[in-house]
Amino acid sequence: MLKIGLAQFSVQPGNAEANTEKMKQYIERAKKSKCHLIIFPELAIPGYFIGDNWDQPDYTAECIRCGEEIRALSDDITVIYGNVAIEADKTNPDGRPRKYNAMFIAQKGKFISPGRSPYPFYIKTLLPNYREFNDLRHFTSLTEVAQERHVFPEDFLSPVKLDFGPAGTLTVGPLICEDSWDENYAFKPMTCLSDMYDLDMFINISNSPFTLGKTERRNRLFKKAVGKFNRPVIYVNCTGIQNNGKNIYTFDGTSGVYDKTGSLCRSCPSFEENLTFVIYEGESRSFTDTFPPACTEKNETAEIFTSLQYGIRSFLEQIGMKKVVIGVSGGIDSAVNAALYASVLKPENLLLVNMPSRYNSETTKDLARQLADNIGCLYTVIPVQDSLELTKKQFAAAAVTCGNKVLPPLELTSFMEENIQARDRSSRILAAAAAAVGGVFTCNANKAESAVGYATLYGDGAGFLAATADLWKYQIYDLAGYLNKVVFKREIVPQGSIDIIPSAELSAGQDIAKGQGDPLIYPYHDRLFAAFTERWQRAAPETILRWYSEGRLAEKLGSPVKIDELFPDAAAFIADLERWWNLFSGFAVAKRIQSPPVLSVSRRSFGNDLRESQLRPYYTREYKRLKEKLLHK
Repeated sequence: MLKIGLAQFSVQPGNAEANTEKMKQYIERAKKSKCHLIIFPELAIPGYFIGDNWDQPDYTAECIRCGEEIRALSDDITVIYGNVAIEADKTNPDGRPRKYNAMFIAQKGKFISPGRSPYPFYIKTLLPNYREFNDLRHFTSLTEVAQERHVFPEDFLSPVKLDFGPAGTLTVGPLICEDSWDENYAFKPMTCLSDMYDLDMFINISNSPFTLGKTERRNRLFKKAVGKFNRPVIYVNCTGIQNNGKNIYTFDGTSGVYDKTGSLCRSCPSFEENLTFVIYEGESRSFTDTFPPACTEKNETAEIFTSLQYGIRSFLEQIGMKKVVIGVSGGIDSAVNAALYASVLKPENLLLVNMPSRYNSETTKDLARQLADNIGCLYTVIPVQDSLELTKKQFAAAAVTCGNKVLPPLELTSFMEENIQARDRSSRILAAAAAAVGGVFTCNANKAESAVGYATLYGDGAGFLAATADLWKYQIYDLAGYLNKVVFKREIVPQGSIDIIPSAELSAGQDIAKGQGDPLIYPYHDRLFAAFTERWQRAAPETILRWYSEGRLAEKLGSPVKIDELFPDAAAFIADLERWWNLFSGFAVAKRIQSPPVLSVSRRSFGNDLRESQLRPYYTREYKRLKEKLLHK
């Protein structure tokens, strides 16, 4: 009988010392509990998303020294953990020192090597190089090492045999994160290990960020894979937040134990540090003290809230900020952001600022005030009309010359005045208010607006964090209801903000009393922009137009509204499609590049998840042919 500890903790990227100290605390607790084996996550010492800090020899050397400190604690407990490994006498083709994403297994003060490996650690076999992952930039894989040495990967991929004395032995199939998600890889580590060796169990250490639906997908994949191998699995993931500069990812942990059928039979709580102990019985290859976890599956909105709340709280702690300023308009986006921050901060640390111009209605101004009253937080009103008028006067009086020639003054159009208001609100008022209270100010953008640049550069597209910029508009509305009904159990987001037509209220042509709202038809455009963005095989105008011509567009997009109810004919549909495609793939890219970091929850978010170049909008020849055919029916 073996007592095994699953050490799920908040890994701090780029802080090897703090991570090592936390690991030492967990090891001490495990020893006091008479634990035989404790397992930590992938790259538990260095962290995962640390950018090109991987190229700092001082930091990687620090990580290795920290790993030696952990090895020294394995005198009476076996420790499995993730760390970087260096092969000093080898360089990669780019000239950088050879590094491995490695699993270290320390027992009785020594590192235990996988059976046939020439290294005293296990090397990650499958290196993800998609979405936010960039492992091939930094690490060398087990398959590359095998190729270099003119052997097969199978020759190095071998189990680790651990001897626990009277408590028995354990033959472990080591895996690091992606090594278990091998369905799209030619080489399959789990299958290879299972076919060649009589394993007792697989142990997978991961550093895997949260994504909507990911936990359920992982459970399904483990059930499918383990069902074939008839061997249990221990999976250990970390909590905390990490970032790649443009995207902030939450890590939910949800470490667990899977029995021989692949069923989850013990699970650590999500988004919490936790040291869970399980008892393993060697003869039956089963866990004796486990039980099917209670149904913990949440609906999408509940998952979104949990991740965003955890991410906001963790990010504020990470940057050392306790006070937040939010510009509130009376609309749904700013109201939801205010409610999210109110779930994390004390009311006295949250300042809502309403900044009306002459275009803002009494309705929205009242809703902004009601929001602050519902929360019980600080509130102020700072109008922007006077500053707009001042700017207009300054431009009217500003002489434009070219040599001795005097030219007409620069003319500000109504559209330019809209942007002046937006920039004045963020770059001047909110930035100053944040400085005055010793805090930061938010960006309240949603994903639909970000998709087509429906936000002002250096205006409402500014802020320290875009907490809701990975949510489509319909998800914003769903979250508003969830915050009221489930989180606060009372009305925080005013019902009027939920019911009111979305409008920027920046000009006379955006009058909510006359039904003049945003140009986006959110129930449709949310799904259209998602097709541009989130699909692995991303849709472009040719695909959209083909689906439209076949009468399958609403079905393919999952649109809740019928396309022919929105557009009277093909000409109107095509004009709308091209309008937004030109923005999506045009200047909106420049705006996204300069936007605040996004708190990511979807399967593909803007930032370094969806990597973009600034290019001209492009239409394929087949698109042009389809367009011509539809317009001349």
